[in-house]
Amino acid sequence: MIVRERTGSFLLVRQHDHALAAGVFAGHWTEGPRPYESALYAVANHDVAWRELDREVHWNEETGRPHAFSDYPVEPKVAAYGAGVDLVEATDPYAACLCSMHYEKLLRQFGRTEAEARFVEAEARRQETLRAGMSEEEVRNLDRNLDFLRLCDGLSLFVCLNEPGEEGQPPPYPEGFRFDGTTFVPAWEDGHTLRFEPNPFAGPFEVVIPYEEIDKKGRPLESGDLRFHIVR
Repeated sequence: MIVRERTGSFLLVRQHDHALAAGVFAGHWTEGPRPYESALYAVANHDVAWRELDREVHWNEETGRPHAFSDYPVEPKVAAYGAGVDLVEATDPYAACLCSMHYEKLLRQFGRTEAEARFVEAEARRQETLRAGMSEEEVRNLDRNLDFLRLCDGLSLFVCLNEPGEEGQPPPYPEGFRFDGTTFVPAWEDGHTLRFEPNPFAGPFEVVIPYEEIDKKGRPLESGDLRFHIVR
């Protein structure tokens, strides 16, 4: 789950729903990646591993809040990561390589356990096998496409984690919304309207993300859709 704490409640977004929103951002980018369809499939499905884990809320008794992706128990999480990349690979091996690279990079940076180290090693081997079936151009574009996936992941996380309209909200990744040497700065026009400077999108569009809200004891309050208008 993605968990946004509010006064008296938690707003929850399922990881795969967030990833689908990342795919919406990706689909409206002015200069899309290559190969286009495979890269967009990777962006939209990079968190498909979480579909089963997020079917219900898992409560962290130590923190008194729902488990988020950052503190979810390691063993089931890395097992799901591997199964998720398997699912993507069955449809699009190039997209699977990007998803594998994304998870491997995260766990190389933040992983601390033996299970995470084993996952990193296994995914490095998977990537080597997948690269062997790619063209030179596809291999050459992998790193840029991974940066694009992480950018769109960050854009979606930004609107999921932060209250719309509030100033001074940090981007999810320390490097900010940076791609191809350009930094894109978000600015809220109101509680539902967001723009970026400079504008990277081909035109205005809407992002819709399902959410649930629970109280501080885990009891359901409401559910609905977060709606954001991205404008030029």
